[in-house]
Amino acid sequence: MQVDIRRLTLDDYQNLIEVMKKSYPEMRDDVWDKRNIQKLTSIFPDGQICVTVDGKVAAASLAIIVQYELYGDDHTYAEITGNGSFNTHYNSGNVLYGIEMFVDPEFRSLRLGRRLYDARKELCEQLNLKAIVIGGRIPNYHEYMHELTPRQYIQKVRKKEIYDPVLTFQLSNSFQPIRILKNYLPGDTSSQENAVLLEWSNIYYSARPNTMQDPVVRLGLVQWQMRHFKSLDEFFEQVEFFVDVMSDYKSDFVMFPELFNTPLLAPYNHLSERESMLELAQLTEKIKQKISEFAISYNVNIISGSMPLEEDGELYNISYLLHRDGKTDEYRKIHITPNEKKYYGMKGGSEIKVFDTDCGKVGLAICYDVEFPELPRILADEGMKILFVPYLTDTQNAYMRVRNCAAARAIENECYVAIAGCVGNLPGVNNMDIQYGQAAVFTPSDFAFPSNAIKGEATPNTEMTLIVDVDLNLLKELHHNGDVQIMNDRRKDLYYIGLNK
Repeated sequence: MQVDIRRLTLDDYQNLIEVMKKSYPEMRDDVWDKRNIQKLTSIFPDGQICVTVDGKVAAASLAIIVQYELYGDDHTYAEITGNGSFNTHYNSGNVLYGIEMFVDPEFRSLRLGRRLYDARKELCEQLNLKAIVIGGRIPNYHEYMHELTPRQYIQKVRKKEIYDPVLTFQLSNSFQPIRILKNYLPGDTSSQENAVLLEWSNIYYSARPNTMQDPVVRLGLVQWQMRHFKSLDEFFEQVEFFVDVMSDYKSDFVMFPELFNTPLLAPYNHLSERESMLELAQLTEKIKQKISEFAISYNVNIISGSMPLEEDGELYNISYLLHRDGKTDEYRKIHITPNEKKYYGMKGGSEIKVFDTDCGKVGLAICYDVEFPELPRILADEGMKILFVPYLTDTQNAYMRVRNCAAARAIENECYVAIAGCVGNLPGVNNMDIQYGQAAVFTPSDFAFPSNAIKGEATPNTEMTLIVDVDLNLLKELHHNGDVQIMNDRRKDLYYIGLNK
């Protein structure tokens, strides 16, 4: 499944109408005319957004910019849209007005509507508009019209005593009710022609636009408690819990630790270490697919720690980068520890590469890999700005090797390094008895960064999350104007680090 978000075009029209009819079966004859879509994509192309699944439109939102004071808080749909002419659109207006949004029922579990709202909010901030305003239908109101007024109905929806597919969703996306609009959309019998005027305020709005906004990426690290799971579904439930939490906090990335699924080894403890790991490897593809679904539905990029992978009789330690658009990248641990060789017969990977994401270029290194400075240096030369390091260490001294090397990699490569590991004990699983860990995010060491070069760190040996914002623009400033400029000052006339050709 490939999920993308992009501008809507006129070529999408037929697909768009098919999805609209499926979304509003009670209004199948009241669909957008092709001339409407042509005009909207012409006068305000950035405001017409769609989400595609495998190349086909699965959700869409339409919007215009208005000078809101001309219409005020008591208007109809016809008034705000100029009777469908959209002559009310004004590029120099101050409010983004949402005029349409729908999601194909087949894909509603993927939370595509939330993704559209996030895109609208981002557009509102980019254009320095005061707010997003919408007239939200209340399609379930007709079921309560004889016992509740619209005001009472809205109050019960807000208290979650009643579920309304439109209003409940808008409230969950931080829109605030302003007032009830009477006769908003003639013919909307489900809502009894009522609508709720809702607003999302842009807290970054300024009468003097800030044209230089620093790119900030939010990292969510999971300090994973080792525990026994009765089933794979129970394991997925725990994974989804953390993804849900990180998504609620608007994280761009979620990272789990190395071999965080090894509690699932318990049923195979009667086998040798290698045989049991081969059994666990049979679950890797299923786990990858499930976590990829979480990445899409919660709109967050996930580094799925690492898991064993069996291929052509060889056993690898593999990490997946599962993008929120459905794309999948993989990295195989290159440097295998003596323990992994002895007990599991693992083999090292052979590919070094940087991954492009919607937040810039990132790299992956699994545990022992970060103790070899050449690997992150090659990634940094390829443009890596954030290095993710899932690890699994049993003792404090093993952890300190990973931690200190990760901190060094951040300084010498002028990048951020995020580490996350497992904690606690796992009795009944051979060679996985104890763990020591402390998640952290390390920075370069210069005036723009924390004086100890630690952006954030968790409490050792406690299951928890660590959520940290990292500013990529500070790396750019450091590279050109830092107190020292490590990447620039290398003596390439004397030595060189690169890939074997």
